[in-house]
Amino acid sequence: MAAYAIESKFVIGVSSSALFDLSESHQIYLDKGYNDYRRHQEAHIDQPFPTGVAFPFIRRFLGINKAFPEQCPVEVVMLSRNSSETGLRIFRSIQHYGLDITRAAFMAGHSPHKYVPAFNASLFLSANKDDVQQAINAGYPAGVVLPSVIYDDGQDAELRVAFDFDGVIADDEAEAVYKKNHSLTEFVAHETEKQAIPHQPGPLAGLFKNLAFMQRLEEAKRQEDPSYQKIIRIAIVTARNAPAHERVVTTLKSWGVSADESFFLGGMEKARILSVLKPHIFFDDQLSHLQASASNIPMVHIPFGIANKPTR
Repeated sequence: MAAYAIESKFVIGVSSSALFDLSESHQIYLDKGYNDYRRHQEAHIDQPFPTGVAFPFIRRFLGINKAFPEQCPVEVVMLSRNSSETGLRIFRSIQHYGLDITRAAFMAGHSPHKYVPAFNASLFLSANKDDVQQAINAGYPAGVVLPSVIYDDGQDAELRVAFDFDGVIADDEAEAVYKKNHSLTEFVAHETEKQAIPHQPGPLAGLFKNLAFMQRLEEAKRQEDPSYQKIIRIAIVTARNAPAHERVVTTLKSWGVSADESFFLGGMEKARILSVLKPHIFFDDQLSHLQASASNIPMVHIPFGIANKPTR
């Protein structure tokens, strides 16, 4: 296969622990150590791992290339703590499920987070909290895939991605105002005063913008072919409500992007929306929101900003 420039691609980095269910293998590692873990992988090298929490998202993300076979604009890179030796079963599992993933970094027990910018990744997904926190601390876009029971019928091609706003797409400026005195009144007053001033980008602003760019490619394709069915749906699901919603709109407009659906819930439980929307992945900076949401939705925690600083 001819080499191509990684900087021209919309890239997502994913760990094996996010893509597959490695719970059995991980327990062997914890109970018996690395040598038994290695022997287990060798003995089961042709047995595919069960799919993991991020699998439905990754499969559909790669499906974007099927809609644009000439450009092939997206790529997924494996960023793994495994060694290349124990990673053989991972790549055989990738091949078994027909995923077009060919690039990888196998770190033999070390965190792969340092290589997020090297692979031009707009997101690093992992079930390893420490690896993700190190990535966030370094200013890289990353999220912790939370354990959940995910059903994916594998039939539809549509990719539904949902985002919280503050501390995810935008920075944590507004959240810091609220956290200072836990005053909703001060939060609303602050955001109303600054409704015409865009927020600074948050850790997943680049991911959101790249998804929006893919949507523009889809719109151009539909102009050429009215029968084309769009793949990507982007939603914002935030606890904000009016009038604090205006700064969300201002921020996205200043970036030249928009969401297909926006939900301003005013503190209503997000699960009520997510259970209907059924996103293939949902990003939020607050664990309390994720833990209270629908248990069959793939949840990703973004450990960024004041909401994730330890309280004294």
